[in-house]
Amino acid sequence: MRVEEPVKPGLRMECADGRRLVLLQGEAPVLFARPRATHYGVHYARTGRYASPLAPLRAERARSFAEFAAPGTEEWTARWAARAETELRASDSGPLHAGEWLLAPDVHRWFVDGNWPKLLSHDPDRGHLTWFGYGDPVEDARDLLPLRALSPVEAPRVRAYRRQYREGVLPPVFAWWISGLDSPVVLDGHDRLTAALAEGGRPEVLLLSRAPDAAWVALCAERPVIEYEKRVAALDGPLGPVRIANESRGLASRLREIAHSPDLTRAWPFPGGAPAWDAAAAAHVPGWAPDPDR
Repeated sequence: MRVEEPVKPGLRMECADGRRLVLLQGEAPVLFARPRATHYGVHYARTGRYASPLAPLRAERARSFAEFAAPGTEEWTARWAARAETELRASDSGPLHAGEWLLAPDVHRWFVDGNWPKLLSHDPDRGHLTWFGYGDPVEDARDLLPLRALSPVEAPRVRAYRRQYREGVLPPVFAWWISGLDSPVVLDGHDRLTAALAEGGRPEVLLLSRAPDAAWVALCAERPVIEYEKRVAALDGPLGPVRIANESRGLASRLREIAHSPDLTRAWPFPGGAPAWDAAAAAHVPGWAPDPDR
């Protein structure tokens, strides 16, 4: 997506000295965070003030999209991505700002299958995400950060989405990659996430991120292409065409991963710097005192 405006979005990261981060929606803080100095993880605190920039989904739309194309297919994914793009462009409370963006499935396989169930059993408003797990509680190894508390699995809206999951028509969860957290956050679909996990499944996820620079993509693609050409040149014999086809599929997958690499998330200076950030955190998440130097 090429976005021309705004320069500064409604949903944005702001930062101050000392690795102080805050996610704002308008002027309301929705998430405070401090990455650890050891680079092993990030402490966070939600304020409970987040609201999705996308309109609520109706069951009729979910079923019509499933009738258009089988859920999980490229056509189904593209249709949901187009719908989300239209609404994000029109929203004044979303993360889009001027520049190039991607909205696509997770080609990097960021989500570890064994970490999904932890979201239902361990999703505190004030917690910690581990990046490498050294000496950290195992439940802190989660790959997705909801921006509000997940609803109970028996909540009416979750029950409705659980039916859609069993029918095979559940819409995807929309997530946003934030490089300062080294984690995606749930942009839209908290109840759909809960529904899929409550049914013992996994949600389809479309990941929003800033697109990498074209020159960087071209540079990173040079070595895989050269190595591919060398391997293909050495293939001959009756199985040569089959092996070349396999090599070609592998190259296409690698180039797709490079082209879909998320760029760094833009952050704006927090007015007033570190003292103002400390005061804001004390006002909105009183008592939260993480140890960022651990």
